[in-house]
Amino acid sequence: MLIDGYDTLLLDLDGVVYLGRHAVPGAPEALEEARRGGVRLAYVTNNASRTPSAIAAHLRELGVPAEPADVVTSAQAAARLVAEQVPAGANVLVVGGTGLRAAVRDRGLRPVSTAAEDPVAVVQGIAPGLSYGLLAEGALAVRQGALFVASNRDSTMPTDRGVVPGNGAMVQVIVTATGVEPVYAGKPDPPLHRESMIRTGARRPLVVGDRLDTDIEGAHNAGVDSLLVLTGVARPVDLLTAPPEHRPTYLGEDLSALLARYPEVERGTCGGWRARWEDGELRLEGEGSRIDALRAACDAAWAAAGDGRADEDAVKPALARLT
Repeated sequence: MLIDGYDTLLLDLDGVVYLGRHAVPGAPEALEEARRGGVRLAYVTNNASRTPSAIAAHLRELGVPAEPADVVTSAQAAARLVAEQVPAGANVLVVGGTGLRAAVRDRGLRPVSTAAEDPVAVVQGIAPGLSYGLLAEGALAVRQGALFVASNRDSTMPTDRGVVPGNGAMVQVIVTATGVEPVYAGKPDPPLHRESMIRTGARRPLVVGDRLDTDIEGAHNAGVDSLLVLTGVARPVDLLTAPPEHRPTYLGEDLSALLARYPEVERGTCGGWRARWEDGELRLEGEGSRIDALRAACDAAWAAAGDGRADEDAVKPALARLT
């Protein structure tokens, strides 16, 4: 099976395990089987709005095995980042929700809500109902010299209703108002991977995600293997035109790929498919599963692109076979 040789799965949540309030089909069953096989499950999320306890409870409602200790959030990574740079007990202005406030408090810091309380740092994370007033307080504190830390740079996030603005989009309100860029804690930046390794003790982790610019780039930055699943944000065209730092070790339709033998992919061939370049265009021939076709096409596209990225127009013939 693909998971053989890995001791811990570092699993993204949105778009991998669930979409909003609903589990991705087959995800609970695949994760339960992986757990029974002896692999540790760790849920690593850029979403800083909820506490680990709330996330674990939501996962259990969906039939996914999870305890609070199995959840690692960008809020926790951000709070550690701040705590390492400011005095214990310092005031920290939290532009976010319950999960971020709890993480700040757990690190021995005092969460506050206004710039008038002289915070030494501002930490921002996405939260439902995030108000203009709180964003304004954050901007005022950053202008006064407070350290600015953001939980993550995700411009969007998937939900069961579609793709909506993420924390990266909201961070730009304070960036635009102050001219100050934050230090980012979440994927693909190193602090969240560091937090995950500290909390899980993983020696040979496999990162599992649905986004190239966070999950896969984060794995690349950490020097660990990754699996990209097609249940969230990433599309075939994104994969075919991906630069080196966005190329996953493995591709799967969904989490069931963890429990299957991964096929050999070599020189643009996989299963019954063969991808080749002809007259500057990527062409795909054969028959079989869509995921094997994509694996073959990516292998050929990445080999030709080297350290660059394939042109979108050049891969359109192959994309036509993948739809």
